[in-house]
Amino acid sequence: MTELAAPSGDGRLITALDDGAGPNLLVVHPGGGDATTWDGVTRRLTDDFRVVRVRRRIYDAEADIALPHSMSIEAADIVAVANLLEPPVLLVGHSSGAVAALEAALLAPSAFAGLVLYEPPVPTKELVAGTAGVRARAAVDGGELVEAMRIHMRDIVRMPAAVVDAMFADQRVRDAFAVCAAAQIAEDEAIDALGVGVDRFASLEAPTTLIEGDLSPSHLRERLADLAVALPNARTVTLTGQGHIAHLEAPDTLADTIRDAAGRVFSL
Repeated sequence: MTELAAPSGDGRLITALDDGAGPNLLVVHPGGGDATTWDGVTRRLTDDFRVVRVRRRIYDAEADIALPHSMSIEAADIVAVANLLEPPVLLVGHSSGAVAALEAALLAPSAFAGLVLYEPPVPTKELVAGTAGVRARAAVDGGELVEAMRIHMRDIVRMPAAVVDAMFADQRVRDAFAVCAAAQIAEDEAIDALGVGVDRFASLEAPTTLIEGDLSPSHLRERLADLAVALPNARTVTLTGQGHIAHLEAPDTLADTIRDAAGRVFSL
């Protein structure tokens, strides 16, 4: 594994993990962690693809979070890394990383031969965080980082309360969530700042694979369905028995789905 580095539009150096060889897959990881959360999927793809994983600045533990954060900043970062790669490039985004990927495709549509989007929480018909985001922000500003993440998981992601309570009973989970809480809530706000609606995505003609889990929160699947209508060249793949974290629970299945999407884009 090597590391790539590219200056983004504001001069910030954006780095990315670079593994494997072959057609280019540019991966934008989900919130609440870093690029290494996709290690399991990456290992299953590098025999056939060059997998480049963007290190998202909002989750850089060594950098101060500049507020307000914006998806336009993330989009520019992704495009900066894409410009280091020989085309064609298949852009793969997961969760909030898929929202950033969509915005990158709007910013530079010619940079990407296709898109793979795993449950992007786009505000298609309603905001994602809404009033819960206001409460989460108050918790962060009050230093209650664990409570902010509890609000995020229960009221924004909309995981069942009993599941959230079970998660937060583990001190290690609480500690890990506290580390990323400020970034996660800033990211929720950046997504809501995009505003409600998906009409602007109608201009994205690149072949797009939308991925959902049949066990995922219903609002994520509903948002994905809205995107499927808006995007002119999209198909939806449902992962049976999976939710929003197949990169951890079923990396083989997710890698196979990406491999199939890449075959359609690269004519493998």
